[in-house]
Amino acid sequence: MMWLRNREGTEPATARSPVRVRRILSVTALVLTTVAAVFFVSRALSTGEEVWVWEAAIAAVVAIIAAVDLLVLRHRRSRHRDGQHQQ
Repeated sequence: MMWLRNREGTEPATARSPVRVRRILSVTALVLTTVAAVFFVSRALSTGEEVWVWEAAIAAVVAIIAAVDLLVLRHRRSRHRDGQHQQ
């Protein structure tokens, strides 16, 4: 437990990383905003109203952000597992 000796912050020694919650939130956001974007696109195509296009664009941007966050988490986990993380 070398990492316990080198702590520099004020967090408790038993503090847990929020990575799991971040991953759950990103997956949830990705799924929900993808479904919302598809719904909004279908509404835009069926009604022809421009507001649905904007709604679809916003949902798609949030889905892309969630996907990028998941990729970052995956990259950091694989780098950490390979022992390449900085201490």
